[in-house]
Amino acid sequence: MPSEWIHRWRLPLVWRIAIVAAGWLILISLLHYAFNMERDSKRIVRLGYMPVISNLAAPLLDYASRDQGDVRFEALKFSSFAEMGEALRNGLIEAAFIIGPLAIVLRQQGEDVKVVYIGNRHESTLVARKDLQVTTLNDLIGKTIAVPLRYSGHNLSIRQSMEKLGLTGKIKVVEMNPPDMAASLSAGSLDAYYVGEPFAAKTLKSGDASLVYYVEAVWPNFICNLTLVKQKFIQEEPGIVKLLVEGAARSGVWAAQNTDEAARIASQYWNQSAELVQYALSTPANRIRYDQFIPRQEEMQQMADLMVHFGLLPNGDITGLVEDRFAKAANLAEVTNIESILQPLSSK
Repeated sequence: MPSEWIHRWRLPLVWRIAIVAAGWLILISLLHYAFNMERDSKRIVRLGYMPVISNLAAPLLDYASRDQGDVRFEALKFSSFAEMGEALRNGLIEAAFIIGPLAIVLRQQGEDVKVVYIGNRHESTLVARKDLQVTTLNDLIGKTIAVPLRYSGHNLSIRQSMEKLGLTGKIKVVEMNPPDMAASLSAGSLDAYYVGEPFAAKTLKSGDASLVYYVEAVWPNFICNLTLVKQKFIQEEPGIVKLLVEGAARSGVWAAQNTDEAARIASQYWNQSAELVQYALSTPANRIRYDQFIPRQEEMQQMADLMVHFGLLPNGDITGLVEDRFAKAANLAEVTNIESILQPLSSK
């Protein structure tokens, strides 16, 4: 009798499967609801960036803001700087960690944008195919060098060096997205490239390229990337701009003392190995400068004047481009771990 009773009340297999499936659906729905409730309770600030060390602050801000505070910095990786500029123009992102000269172009095109932070310096490198045995620019006569964009500091730098050495017109300079440079050089379809790290480190480490020079050898305190926001964002949410800039500056303090951990975090966002990022951050030792993040009008003017000189701009007017008050006010004290890059502001 007991076995008959159990058999009588045991649910058919199809019903048991349906109940289990329904349970999973309920659990997934609850998790989805909780996730969206968390997102809805935070102010999401979208940061456009490309995976170069000058933009290291973007993934570190994303990582540090995941589980604390009322603001979530969401790092969005772009495939090109031009695409990122259009995203900022059209309000798809709040801040762009963008290549320097493109900020000037956007300003001259009528966009009310402001430079609020300068990315980590001394992180760009000129490399050439190892079999070419290049040691100076003179060895690249008749060859092709790739730069990230015509509106890039790399393009200005290489053209300035060529002009000084009397090599104008003797070396071909082309545009190429940084993620494509290493493969092109390794395949033999490109002779050299000038780019932010870790893209140069990739071929140096693999043995496919040799070092021609680090950017600081020809342009001390070179600006690769900077952080650009719209004036409207500053007017409407100055507290969040302060959080962004101070957090970016503090991330540099932390990264300088925690290179391995910074490389591990960044590699998760950049789709690069932690070993490669760590190599780029530390080779040669103490190369990367994290402490010169305050934007200066004279530096941006130097860049604009070079753009005019090389026919990239009709004039050098950059009136109102630089907004330095947030960077100047940045508090760099008590940076003890990755979470602490945002903590002082959350307590103010």
